[in-house]
This record gives sequence, C-alpha cells and structure tokens, in this order.
Amino acid sequence: MSVPKPRFADSLPELVARMLESLGEDPEREGLSGTPERVASSLRDLTEGYAMDAADAVGDALFEQAYDEMVLVKDIPLYSLCEHHLLPFFGTCHVAYMPNGKVVGLSKIPRVVDVYAHRLQLQERLTREIAEGFEDVLQPHGTAVVVEARHLCMEMRGVEKPGSQTVTSCMLGVFRDDPRTRSEFLELIRR
Repeated sequence: MSVPKPRFADSLPELVARMLESLGEDPEREGLSGTPERVASSLRDLTEGYAMDAADAVGDALFEQAYDEMVLVKDIPLYSLCEHHLLPFFGTCHVAYMPNGKVVGLSKIPRVVDVYAHRLQLQERLTREIAEGFEDVLQPHGTAVVVEARHLCMEMRGVEKPGSQTVTSCMLGVFRDDPRTRSEFLELIRR
C-alpha cells in the first residue's frame, strides 16, 4: 500500500492566525502570540501518518517463524482526529493475526496502529486500514482489529453525550471465516 506523501504549506501558521482572528481573538496578544506556530506543529504531528504506510512502520522486523497460533496485542492506546470536526477521538485498539510462516516484532504492531491513527479519520475506516495494512505486510492467515473509542465531537458538541463509546471491528481471513477463531479473539480481548 502506497500512501501519498503530503506537502505541508508554509502558510499553516498564517491560516491559524486568520482562524483566531475570525473567532474574534487577537493572535498577537500575550497568551496567543505563539499559538499559530504551536497549532501548526501539533497538526503536523497529529497527521504524520500520511507520510508512512504499514510497510514503513514494520521495516525489517519480519521474522521467519513456524508459529501457527494467534498473536494478539490488546489495549493499544489510540489517538486520532475526526475528519468531520478535527476534534480528537481516543481509546484502545486490539490487533490479532494468525501467522503464515512470519511473525512481526511486537513493537511494530502499535506503530502500524499509529500510522493510520495519525491521519484525519473515521473510526470505521481506521479499523479497516489497520487490518488491511497488516494483511498487506504480513500476508497472514487472517487479521482481526477492534477499536473502542470516545469521540469528542459527540461529547463536547452535537448530541453532548459524555462517555459514550463507539466499537468497530474488521475481521479478515480466518477471523472472518472461522467462528471459533473469531470467538477466541473476542474472548481474549474481554479479559
């Protein structure tokens, strides 16, 4: 999977300053004088995933291994920005795969999650992109991803329902085709 490399405009701090002015603020006042640059830097950090894909995150951390049972990393902290309001959503991600002759360095699993979370996102698309990223790189017998997240666009504005959680899943390969494998995964993430 190839992801286009973004080019950030040098004008981003100026755009933030204009936004502050549009909100009725003075971007030059003491508390805001460095805010346009900080916001631009923050947005670049929060969207750095556009410059990478799963293969970049995994690198050379694929290892030949005759292991044929589930590998699961659960409770991976996740932070992203909703593409509709540019407000954060956050929670946990659970990723499992069934190796097909190769295993990945465990620290690379959260890195792949971050690649896709560090983009403007919908939770549904994020869940699928993580699963498909692992499928592309590992070519396992199957991949399962569950994301549980709270969306500030639902908690701070709109319906204003603090604490509500959205759960999405993507099951590929044996996790989709074999009910026993899917059940084992779901049971393990509940523990």
